[in-house]
Amino acid sequence: MLQRIQTIWLLFAATVAFLGLQYPYYTGTNKQGIPSYNLKGTETVPLILATAAVAVLALVTIFLYKNRKLQLRLCVAGIVLQALVIFLYYSIQKGFLQGTYALTALLQGGCILFLFLAARGISNDDKIIKESNRLR
Repeated sequence: MLQRIQTIWLLFAATVAFLGLQYPYYTGTNKQGIPSYNLKGTETVPLILATAAVAVLALVTIFLYKNRKLQLRLCVAGIVLQALVIFLYYSIQKGFLQGTYALTALLQGGCILFLFLAARGISNDDKIIKESNRLR
C-alpha cells in the first residue's frame, strides 16, 4: 500500500484539500464593503462539505488498494468533486466588488493535479497486473 506512488499522490491531494479550508482563495472587497475580506473554504456549507468530501475521499481511496477499479473510479469522482469546489469558489467570488486571487488558490488546482497523478498511477498498476497475468 505505502510503496505505491498513488498513495503519495492521494495523501498530497487530501492534505491540499484540507489546507484549502484554512487558507484564502480570494481577497478583496465584498458586497458589504468590507475591504481585505478573505474568501476561505469555510465560507458556505456546500463549500465546506464539498471540500471535506474531496479530502475524505482521497484518504479512503488510499485503503482500497486491493480494488483498483473502484480506486480509479473514486479518483475520477474526486476530480469531478474538486472541479465543483472550484466552481463554488468562482461563483462566490463573483459577489466581490474587487480583489485578487490569493497565491493559495493554486492549492485547488494542485488537488486536481494530485488526483490525476494518482489515477494515472492506478491505471499503470492495473496495466502491469494485466500484463503479468497474460504472461502466466
